Amino acid sequence: QVQLVESGGGLVQAGGSLRLSCTASGSIFSINSMNWYRQAPGEQRELVAGITSGGGMHYADSVKGRFTISRDNAQNTVYLQMNNLKPEDTAVYYCNSVLRTAYSYWGQGTQVTVSS
Repeated sequence: QVQLVESGGGLVQAGGSLRLSCTASGSIFSINSMNWYRQAPGEQRELVAGITSGGGMHYADSVKGRFTISRDNAQNTVYLQMNNLKPEDTAVYYCNSVLRTAYSYWGQGTQVTVSS
């Protein structure tokens, strides 16, 4: 099993920045990829960014050029640096890990609110 703990959400004005953190514990050597998803009220959960164990990264078109995913292997932590935030980025952000077995784990979520 993998446990994920997120932090770093909050309230920020449009144009501002936040950095989300997700620290993994447990069977971390089985992790194939770490991802950030978000879910706005009344919307489906969507993939925002991901990073594989090999270092490959991918982003949703809506955040390209504004968000950056990175990881600190020594700390078992993945970060999501969010710059130039927009009101439409308001959502609960979830950390997700996918194991080599394809089993998936989720964090508890952290709220990001961007005011206009």
